[in-house]
Amino acid sequence: MPKFNKSKLPQEVFTLYDRYAHNQLDRRGFVKQLSQYAVGGLTVSALLEYLMPQYASRVQIAADDPRLDSDTVEYTTPESGITIRGQLARPVDKTEKLPGILVVHENRGLNPYIEDVGRRAAVADFISLAPDALTPLGGYPGNDDEGRTLQRERDRDAMVDDFVAAYEYLRHHPECTGQVGVVGFCFGGFVSNALAVRCSDLGAAVPFYGSQPAAEDVPNIQAPLLLHYAELDERVNAGWPDYEAALQDNGKEYEAHIYPDVNHGFHNDTTPRYDEAAAQLAWERTIAFFNAKLRS
Repeated sequence: MPKFNKSKLPQEVFTLYDRYAHNQLDRRGFVKQLSQYAVGGLTVSALLEYLMPQYASRVQIAADDPRLDSDTVEYTTPESGITIRGQLARPVDKTEKLPGILVVHENRGLNPYIEDVGRRAAVADFISLAPDALTPLGGYPGNDDEGRTLQRERDRDAMVDDFVAAYEYLRHHPECTGQVGVVGFCFGGFVSNALAVRCSDLGAAVPFYGSQPAAEDVPNIQAPLLLHYAELDERVNAGWPDYEAALQDNGKEYEAHIYPDVNHGFHNDTTPRYDEAAAQLAWERTIAFFNAKLRS
């Protein structure tokens, strides 16, 4: 990855990347607008290389980590009959049943970062399931641009059904206690909120910078919520005041943190939006929350 002083890049560069990553700019438009920041010997290609995910060099828990048993599993969504694949991981040294964590990917399928997050959850003594909503289209295609294109081909409500089915699969897995929480990032944050609405017996939900459910759906939420937001994420944060008001009006259990001076995607350690301090604190809070809510 090119050497950059992240703090000296204008925030507009990261805002452009956010728009590109969320399908508000195509690649041509992204490159064109990014070019205005290629000054002082800095090239567009160097900026692009810096901004794009670096999966191979950022793995925290390897797929063959000897502490874990990680396998590919399949389950079926009842509403559609579609079979979905996912990564199931659990610690090898645990013989007792464990609480479960459902890990929901961003808007590009089950990429290496989310697989890694699933394994991080398993290392913390949970059984984790990280499904790939792109399974009906062949699965995550190996790069995020194609993954975003494929995910736009799927109906959003149908994908929520797939994750509800994943929750049921994990909850009834013979190695799970039946206590299951969900954590998701970006699109997965939206899904985490949606599962809190849909699944009355969900043990806990932890959306990272996820869009919020409609106010009229909030009374259906029974799960305790831990919500992580990025201060610079104006797009997602715009919905938070109304969501918080609805949670308060309906007496729901929630805890929210807005991390200062960080961008949407601050937990994703494969891009320069990553903020190590905020990401580590948010993950420590997440695991502590799941321990408190799922180990009764």
